[in-house]
Amino acid sequence: MKKIIFLMSIILGIGSSVMAQTKKYHGVSFNTELKLDGENLQINGAGLREKYFLDLYVSALYLPSKTTDSKKVIYDDTEMAIHIKIISNSVTRERFIESVNEGFAISKHGSASKEEIKKFVGFFSDPIQNGDKIYLDYIPGKGVRVTKNGVVKGTIPGLEFKKALFGIWFGTPPVQESLKKEMLGKE
Repeated sequence: MKKIIFLMSIILGIGSSVMAQTKKYHGVSFNTELKLDGENLQINGAGLREKYFLDLYVSALYLPSKTTDSKKVIYDDTEMAIHIKIISNSVTRERFIESVNEGFAISKHGSASKEEIKKFVGFFSDPIQNGDKIYLDYIPGKGVRVTKNGVVKGTIPGLEFKKALFGIWFGTPPVQESLKKEMLGKE
């Protein structure tokens, strides 16, 4: 009996050590660490996207090591990710695509061709609704992989596209200054 109890305590101990830790930002839980293409990333910060006094989504930035430098986030050619959790019924597919197009229009970093933007927007052909999870994972040499609710939608290759995409949140001007600060861990 003692051996069984001992073995169970070891199994439970191992199980709890491999379970991901989470942290809440604006009421939404995010893993504090994740593995992307074999690389360990940690949450840098997370913030709330608001528009017209509506809470739309909470997004988290994952990096190999923490930084408050937005240029490092935009220009570094290393694994990183933005994970978005939709928290509003006001976010529809049409509004999401409109926001993406507006974001690329204001992003002054990197370059995204019309074809790349069209392909990226095409990854969101299904309805978008409250509770959806959208992951934008950048993998050097491969590009930005888009995953929605656990299903990989596709990848846009190239560092220049990644710079343009991440420039939406971290460029000058960003889509929302307070969101940029929170994701950079400044607030």
